[in-house]
Amino acid sequence: MHCNMTAVLIVAHAPLATALQAVARHVYADCGHPVLALDVPPAATAEAVRAQARALMDAGSEADWLVLTDVFGATPCNAVQALADDAHVRVVCGVNVPMLWRALCYAGESLEALAERAVVGATQGVMPAASTRPQNQKPSATGRDPNDDHHQQ
Repeated sequence: MHCNMTAVLIVAHAPLATALQAVARHVYADCGHPVLALDVPPAATAEAVRAQARALMDAGSEADWLVLTDVFGATPCNAVQALADDAHVRVVCGVNVPMLWRALCYAGESLEALAERAVVGATQGVMPAASTRPQNQKPSATGRDPNDDHHQQ
């Protein structure tokens, strides 16, 4: 493992953290740094979750940690916000698959840069997708008939 790699801890409502960890391992099977998951059950207190997160981080040898949580203001986020007081921990809320993959792809960068990349990955990963294939879309409102362009299929 590279000593400058940032470890990732996912803290989210159960079973999301474990599911995202599985997605990370699916794509980055040979990942040289840890991706840990902490599923937060419905009855968990912020204090208990914070203690569990701290124990997971203390058990590792990594200096820097990127902590990804699901929803700002919910128990997982509230529990780990105090961990961000440490200069070697950044907390980013709104975890999704593009955020996680971006974080893993750039894990060798500085903690600050990695947190920024994670946010960009999350936002760039959200976009509308066409519900139909382009060749089956309705004619344009401009009056131009796409049926005149048979050669462009």
